[in-house]
Amino acid sequence: MNESYVAKIASELKLPARQVAATAKLLAEGGTIPFIARYRKEVTGTLDEVAITSIRDRMLQLAELDERRTAIVKSLEERNLLTDGLKLAIGGAEAMTALEDIYAPYRPKRRTRATIAKEAGLEPLAALIFQQQQTVDPVKEAAAYFNAEKLVTDVAAALSGARDIMAEWINDDAVARAKLRQLYWETATVRSKVLTGKEAEGAKFKDYFNWTEPVRTIPSHRMLAIRRGEAEEFLLVRITPVEADAVMALEGLFVKTPEQRCSEQVRLAVHDCYKRLLGFAIEVEMRVQSKKKADTEAIRVFAENLRGLLLAPALGQKNVLAIDPGFRTGCKVVCLDRQGKMLHHDVIYPTAASPSQVREAAEVVLAFIKKFSTEAIAIGNGTAGRETESFIKLLKLPTSITVVMVNESGASIYSASDAAREEFPNEDLTIRGSVSIGRRLMDPLAELVKLDPKSIGVGQYQHDVEQSALKRSLDDVVVSCVNGVGVELNTASKQLLSYVSGLGPSLAANIVTHRDTNGPFRSRAELLKVPRLGPKAFEQAAGFLRIRDGEHPLDASAVHPERYPLVDAMARDIGCTVKELVKDAGARQKLTLEKYASDGVGLPTLQDIVQELAKPGRDPREKFEVFSFKEGVDKMEDLKPGMKLPGIVTNVTAFGAFVDIGVHQDGLVHVSQLSDRFVKDAGDVVKVSQRVMVTVTEVDLPRKRIALSMKANPEIGGTKEQRNSPAGPRPQGGLPPAAPKSGFSAGNPFGSLADVFDRSLKKK
Repeated sequence: MNESYVAKIASELKLPARQVAATAKLLAEGGTIPFIARYRKEVTGTLDEVAITSIRDRMLQLAELDERRTAIVKSLEERNLLTDGLKLAIGGAEAMTALEDIYAPYRPKRRTRATIAKEAGLEPLAALIFQQQQTVDPVKEAAAYFNAEKLVTDVAAALSGARDIMAEWINDDAVARAKLRQLYWETATVRSKVLTGKEAEGAKFKDYFNWTEPVRTIPSHRMLAIRRGEAEEFLLVRITPVEADAVMALEGLFVKTPEQRCSEQVRLAVHDCYKRLLGFAIEVEMRVQSKKKADTEAIRVFAENLRGLLLAPALGQKNVLAIDPGFRTGCKVVCLDRQGKMLHHDVIYPTAASPSQVREAAEVVLAFIKKFSTEAIAIGNGTAGRETESFIKLLKLPTSITVVMVNESGASIYSASDAAREEFPNEDLTIRGSVSIGRRLMDPLAELVKLDPKSIGVGQYQHDVEQSALKRSLDDVVVSCVNGVGVELNTASKQLLSYVSGLGPSLAANIVTHRDTNGPFRSRAELLKVPRLGPKAFEQAAGFLRIRDGEHPLDASAVHPERYPLVDAMARDIGCTVKELVKDAGARQKLTLEKYASDGVGLPTLQDIVQELAKPGRDPREKFEVFSFKEGVDKMEDLKPGMKLPGIVTNVTAFGAFVDIGVHQDGLVHVSQLSDRFVKDAGDVVKVSQRVMVTVTEVDLPRKRIALSMKANPEIGGTKEQRNSPAGPRPQGGLPPAAPKSGFSAGNPFGSLADVFDRSLKKK
């Protein structure tokens, strides 16, 4: 652990150095962020996961800076260029840009115009002119440097070569680069124009065909969209300040006396340097920095959205009938037990035109409900989802059977994954997808960890951002969520176990193999029998693993095994067992926590232990509540401006939130429509998976766009046709009840589906 890092990080994060040092030490010893945050509060001074992550990331950045510093020093030493002053300057550089600016004059270069001029012997002339002495006449001095062999045939050629050398000096000057960099960041604009002849082909980037915006304020999503348009060769993009301002800033650094003859040569060199060298170099830096800034924001938004999705309320262990809807190919139905094991699967056609197929579908569903004691029905929200939901609701099932529309984003990716093939080698993709839909209802976290987070679809431009940074951030979120909720050791998949603190894919696979071979774990201590799972991994993982009905009553809780002796002592002191201490609130009230405090265990840990004793293994996620879309509003054509509809937030971006309102096309609540008060960041108002009430403000059927508002009294725009009609936009309110769908008309050929259900119950 580098102590200089500790001091710097403590200063930057405004934390006591002892807390940073203690955290850095735990990280260096292999501690994971969830473990340190949960079980080492006394050591870190109760730092949370955000602070610990910041310390870890900054330590890595400083190590990377030092690695580059070492490489530069080595390069200079090998070329005998390292001086004491240069070494001191390199050692004092606190940022990568400052370090590279110092190294710029010494970096090995390709053959340049300045190199050619130096080879022609013009460097002394350049140095003399650069001093800008009043008595020096550059024209007279240049006459002494004629060299026909080196192509210096006249004064003009000599002065041109000298200016080339001076331009390179200016380009390599650290102060000049820093000043111009600051000017660019403060005043440069991002300008994009459509490439000639690409107007029709690049229509999706039409908004940016002639766009200008300051680089310091351009939002992340806009920067990434413009860069994508450039990458797809539809847009030409530049990031530049006003040229006169940039040149003037450089002149202020290098031109001493404008009217002096040598100063005029320096001024010409400044102009040449900016146009040919430094302007482009700093523009490249701005492109990199603006991209990095945009990436950081996009990754932050993606991470927050992913957390909201992973921590969505779970229905829990129920017998589930899951349906992957479809029209032509029918609906794939699977029946799952309370552990998510598939018991049966079939195909039904509840949306078919044939009454007999609809009747058969009803009878199959009712038979499955009876046979497998179904407690909940999960319906994918894709094609035919709302129609299938209507079919299920018309069965008049008991209120005890929950019917839920489930976001199936990424289910098709899971169904084709190695994990799905390993679990269901003999089933086709559609059956695997149906299983995933059902399991998502039971426990979204346990199922979604089987997917690459990027494929879940809750980010913006996730394929355009720096992929290693994205992966690190999303992995941190998944690890945080998995360990925050806790994992059932005897039922968890190896994918879920791999995110548990201290484990990983290899140990997770070993745990599952051991469990399959030897049966369920009876205690956390048995983990030490798993091959290659040693004391360190056990220390990191054990507290986040749960065993229901285990040998020790605390194995189902978040109390770490290292604290079992402490809890045993608590129980003994008040004359009861640990099991009684868990069940009896009165017994816990007799505890005096200060009595058990020590150097290694302080009040924060003791308070956590008592909270766990009160609710062992409590799920921190919100309680599951059934959600239903508005009946009769199943497709975009059903929407009318002014409608108030329930919805679920599916994605939060910098410019607003997308909301699923049950019409197979998410609507957008622009950031300006999220609240009656000013909102800068949509994430401050809504989160992914949040349930909201929205008002339809505009419907664009040709472009498949829906504008929504969460304001109390939004302006209703309507469609173009509605705005032009004599009646104007439809007033606020909903549609009248929709006409029954095919197969549910008054002349239904197989009678009331409720009657069918009643008959099935009587048979039971």
